[in-house]
Amino acid sequence: MSVKLPSFTTASIPNAPRAIAKGSSLADLLNDNAICFMARNIELVYGEFNSTQFVEACRLAPSDLALMAKGQFIAATLHQYLPAHYQTAIDILLRTLIDADESSEEFGLAGFYYLPFSFYIANYGLDAKYNNGSDPFDLSMQAQYQLTQRFSAEFCIRPFLITQQARTLETLNEWQFDSNRHIRRLVSEGTRPKLPWGKRLPAIINDPTPILPFLCHLKDDSSLYVRRSVANSLGDIAKDHPELVFDLLDSWVGSANTELKWLIRHAVRYYAKKDHARALALRIAAK
Repeated sequence: MSVKLPSFTTASIPNAPRAIAKGSSLADLLNDNAICFMARNIELVYGEFNSTQFVEACRLAPSDLALMAKGQFIAATLHQYLPAHYQTAIDILLRTLIDADESSEEFGLAGFYYLPFSFYIANYGLDAKYNNGSDPFDLSMQAQYQLTQRFSAEFCIRPFLITQQARTLETLNEWQFDSNRHIRRLVSEGTRPKLPWGKRLPAIINDPTPILPFLCHLKDDSSLYVRRSVANSLGDIAKDHPELVFDLLDSWVGSANTELKWLIRHAVRYYAKKDHARALALRIAAK
């Protein structure tokens, strides 16, 4: 199959359906068209990029790869064809991003175009050996700050929480006050102990207290997008520390407004379905 790239002249990503059709796979979001878009975006900012070889190398991916594995494959291929120096490579990738849309409440499926970028940061943005011996932590934090405004950095921030928890939490402590809802949501979603599709966070699963101040602050966020993430994180924590979460929600429910009452009901839904007495009582109190 020959390689024919799109002809756009400013950063662009392919359209995507609102939902995956029956019989299709989420991995189809990273199809040949998406890879050709990626190649075109990169060559617009990095003239030395070998678009043809990159696309052909991506086409070698096994046809049965699921979405996350496909994203990893493309990330590894990007590493093969971008400059070896992490700072140079990540600067190129960030220059290919489309303009951020802060007004967007949630990202549609089109955002999964950036999944390989997420894996690129996670795979090559922690180890100084990929950055000429210099610590790439701050570069990676800023890359995630930019990425999460177009897709989400909830997957790539997790290796940083696992290997450098204190440094990462220090950054998130600042980001919880950011004016952009996507940044604030990363604070709650990226630290979810058992995020679906994401790496689990063993230290936070064992002791969630370091992230509770974030959730206490963001519970009153102006964005439902953020508040829903807080509820989901509390639901994750409750699976291992139910009494801790129930006690926290009990302390909120007496003065809760309508939005916070919804959050409380959403946070305890797992145990409510199991007819757990405290969960059911919280749902009644938060009506």
